[in-house]
Amino acid sequence: MTLSRRSAGLTAIAVAAGLALAGCGSDDPEAASGDTPTVLASFYPLAFVAERIAGPDATVENLTQPGVEPHDMELTGQQVGSIADAGLVLYLHGFQPAVDEAVEQNAADRALDVAETVELLPETEEEHEPGEESDDDEHGDLAGDPHVWLDPTNMVAIAGAVADRLAELAPESAAAFQERADDLVGELDALDQDYEAALASCERHTIVTSHVAFGYLADRYGLEQVGISGISPDAEPSPARVAEVRQVVEDEGVTTIFYETLVSPEVAETIADDLGIATAVLDPIEGLADQTEGQDYLTLMHANLDALRKANGCS
Repeated sequence: MTLSRRSAGLTAIAVAAGLALAGCGSDDPEAASGDTPTVLASFYPLAFVAERIAGPDATVENLTQPGVEPHDMELTGQQVGSIADAGLVLYLHGFQPAVDEAVEQNAADRALDVAETVELLPETEEEHEPGEESDDDEHGDLAGDPHVWLDPTNMVAIAGAVADRLAELAPESAAAFQERADDLVGELDALDQDYEAALASCERHTIVTSHVAFGYLADRYGLEQVGISGISPDAEPSPARVAEVRQVVEDEGVTTIFYETLVSPEVAETIADDLGIATAVLDPIEGLADQTEGQDYLTLMHANLDALRKANGCS
């Protein structure tokens, strides 16, 4: 397994501490929270699904704190111990290598890799642009765009899998889990229909983003994504890539360059200023930030839709 430098926080000391915590815990994953099973989600979209389905019948915790870019997340020894004690761990294999390692060592039989519940898009050349200057591979061994949750139909599949695993974990609450999952699926289906209707008639279909995080959204709704940098959000684009983006903006009449909440907008703003066009937020919804506190996946997806409609002149 290839580990990024940012996952180096899972050092031998942290692993040892986590194993010690696991060894001191109960053999019953539900013991830490009495009769209520504990679900650990590795980052926000998975926590959102788990919380909506679990309701009062399970305790959900998010390993990635608000304001932290998920790729930058380092596990503490206590978090490794929590993974060892959890009844269910939700993660996306290859997205956070530190979590992958902890799951493999401590919870392989109690984990759900959501990548196995959806159809992954093939990797594109743009996701690893040859001139891009990057210190490491942010996404471990997950090929291509990992942002599967930006297609609401993928969230429907994830919700179904989570409901099934929770029912196995707490059979007495299976009906309640399924009812809440059905409610969530209804909202996700409505969100999908809103996107299809709103983006069906637009002056433009090209979106320029700070990095290529929106492949699943673009594929679902007939958009063409052009990223300033590749799949790594902190990578520095090459001069050749910047020139290519500028040409796309001019050729396609692009009005807006999108940046995101948890990564510096400096490069996007510089290019937009040079071209005399606007910038706006298009949130990959990897996590919540100070400016999105109090919102959730559904409201943020609707905010993204509003931004897309305005930028692309959709009627």
